[in-house]
Amino acid sequence: MDEARARTSDARARMVADQLLARDIRDPRVIAAMDAVPREAFVAGTLREQAYGDHPLPIGAGQTISQPYIVARMTELLAVGRGDRVLEVGTGSGYQAAVLAELGCVVMSVERSAALAAEASERLARLGYGDRVTVVSGDGTLGFADGAPWDGILVAAAAPEVPEALRTQLGDGRRLVIPVGSRRQQLLLVVERHGSEWLERSDGPCVFVPLIGAAGWRD
Repeated sequence: MDEARARTSDARARMVADQLLARDIRDPRVIAAMDAVPREAFVAGTLREQAYGDHPLPIGAGQTISQPYIVARMTELLAVGRGDRVLEVGTGSGYQAAVLAELGCVVMSVERSAALAAEASERLARLGYGDRVTVVSGDGTLGFADGAPWDGILVAAAAPEVPEALRTQLGDGRRLVIPVGSRRQQLLLVVERHGSEWLERSDGPCVFVPLIGAAGWRD
């Protein structure tokens, strides 16, 4: 292993220990997925030294790659596993989709920015996730009805309220994880469907970029 790869491997191990295990991320499948995905491949070259820092990073088009803890926590809260079909809203760099793919999920990811969607699709294919992740450009606030019902829905941007389309496209007994609130601060909600009822609980405060679309914020 060359020196650069060794530094990256060490940084990833520290991230898992200091940011995930130390903050009670306990699902061993999530830990293994976070340890397997090369986060540095999802950020610009000038930012790669910061790839495993405990903070989000810009990826262009006004979007960010979420901090590692948030990615792990949302994945853990979603409670999905091998073979489950997941709808992701807000592809961004593709990092969250790669983590879900490492869990064995089949992911449909919707990204508002056509440029980011194309870049993420190429990146995921190059890293070996192309058979498990499909990226499309569109309005994620409307979900993706053609694949519904979904075994899990994860939204990586903040909505003013839970979009109705996402509720109705969620499978029975399954979970939707979404930040909801103002543009400046939100609560990370876990929405679980039981027939025609949706149970909601908050996992605590968070801050995400706004979810733009017909059922989200205006650009």
